[in-house]
Amino acid sequence: MGEALLRGLLAAGRPVGELAVVEAVEARRAELASAHPGLSVVAAPPEAEAAVLAVKPADAESACAALAGAGLKRLLSVAAGVTTVDLERWVGPGVAVVRAMPNTPALVGEGTAALSGGASAGPADEAWAEEILSAVGRVVRLPERLLDAVTGLSGSGPAYVFLVAEALIDAGVAAGLPRDASRQLTIGTILGAARLLAETGETPEALRAAVTSPGGTTAAGLRVLEARAVRAALIDAVAAAADRSRQLGSG
Repeated sequence: MGEALLRGLLAAGRPVGELAVVEAVEARRAELASAHPGLSVVAAPPEAEAAVLAVKPADAESACAALAGAGLKRLLSVAAGVTTVDLERWVGPGVAVVRAMPNTPALVGEGTAALSGGASAGPADEAWAEEILSAVGRVVRLPERLLDAVTGLSGSGPAYVFLVAEALIDAGVAAGLPRDASRQLTIGTILGAARLLAETGETPEALRAAVTSPGGTTAAGLRVLEARAVRAALIDAVAAAADRSRQLGSG
């Protein structure tokens, strides 16, 4: 996710000389330096007014401790489940903390992120964080108490869609299609359905009804999905992922 944000900022015109990446693993530092000529890739945080914390939740405290002496004024964290209260405590006083939950479509500039400012973050700090996240997709602002739900829905959501895609490809093959054709049809169907949702302004219910003729093929397929409780399984999956996000934040 950190590299996705980096690529987005560079693509949006941010000068490479204004950015620095901190990476503890030497081999990874070499990869990043090779991929982004002119980028400063270092092992320890340099002096900086602002930073993006893109680490695993278990590494957030130690990363904040390393940043505490870097002269920060702003910190944007994309560490899942880690609260602004903890981040503020770890990074020290005088730092405006914004917490966000982006997702992996940021890698292709189609991410969806939610952000929330901590106790010391004002509108200007949230606008700064939104500018960074907007370089790789869409951004919404929400109260922090809702960010675990965001993690369960849009943070983990791409994996649910990929699982559906896997199943549809296999289903097409089972129905007699060549695998490559089934893959192309599945990807096109998912892309087209998403664009209908995004561009028509119609609700999912209305779009589903429009393609479902009484007694037709789609109705037969939907009847099986409802009988197998696919809707309930997705609701439970989002709830489970949100619960796990809360656990990560408290552990």
